Amino acid sequence: MIRRRDVITLVGGAAAAWPFAARAQQSERMRRIGVLLPATSDDPEFQARVGAFMQGLQQLGWSIGRNLRIDTRWATTNAAEIRRHAADLAALAPDVILAHGASTLGPLLQATWTVPVVFPVVGDPVGAGYVGSLARPGGNATGFMAYEYSLSGKWVELLKQIAPSITRVAVLRDPSTPTGIGQFGVIQAVALSLGVEVSPVDARDAPEIERAVMAFARTPNGGLVLSASGSASRHRDVIMAVAAQHKLPAIYYERFFAVGGGLISYGPDFVDQFRRAASYVDRILKGEKPADLPVQAPVKYELVINLKTAKVLGLDVPTTLLAQANEVIE
Repeated sequence: MIRRRDVITLVGGAAAAWPFAARAQQSERMRRIGVLLPATSDDPEFQARVGAFMQGLQQLGWSIGRNLRIDTRWATTNAAEIRRHAADLAALAPDVILAHGASTLGPLLQATWTVPVVFPVVGDPVGAGYVGSLARPGGNATGFMAYEYSLSGKWVELLKQIAPSITRVAVLRDPSTPTGIGQFGVIQAVALSLGVEVSPVDARDAPEIERAVMAFARTPNGGLVLSASGSASRHRDVIMAVAAQHKLPAIYYERFFAVGGGLISYGPDFVDQFRRAASYVDRILKGEKPADLPVQAPVKYELVINLKTAKVLGLDVPTTLLAQANEVIE
């Protein structure tokens, strides 16, 4: 298995080699892929994901400069920039576009209903109206879900394991997305069975997050659950900072939060999903239609625990929980 750092090296090396490969004699039909990402080009997590995608394409016989050209847009998390890059990519009319998350997929589908789109990660594609159904997407988009709603309940269970004294949980969510509402419902049901009181906290902008968490932290025995959304990703530094400031144990939906100093994360292995997305891009390039390719659920999940943060919070992480972890940061 290729390690995350090796995948980053792979994508960096491939990028350096592309201009030379492009000058080589081309004996095959050149196909064009667009890639739209809500991140900056120096984001190590997204470098790893793009590297896995490139590795998957390579294993399927696609080679930059020989039979493939890739136009990548690092659109940041700024909504206006994402819309601009989505329109630019759609205007290029590539053979297929890879788009990560609802923050890029929504604007892209507004820009084109004809160019095939593969999403490696989207929360609830049916609820958001991106596809007609999981089995038969029906439009020009298909791909891979970020999680099933039942995963949300696991966040409360894990948080209670690592911080048993918790009796109250604030769930940071984006109320404007169907996934935020759906995740909160599952979290609320599981928390009730664990004797934990749940409070929803809207996470649309940084001042709102800071005010709400500060008010919540005035009462003891509290913890945070961050549900998945584009807003959560945009404000991740603020969220982790207020959790640390108020010494609130918090669980996050994605690995980079725990790597960046968060206590614990649990969610799908997005590097694996980018690798799997290469197979759908390959099938579309060979003539299949997104409308006929079913949306797939994750098959790999990652549990990451930050022991340094646990120590700061005065938490003694159970050995049984450590044994379950895919990664422990010491």
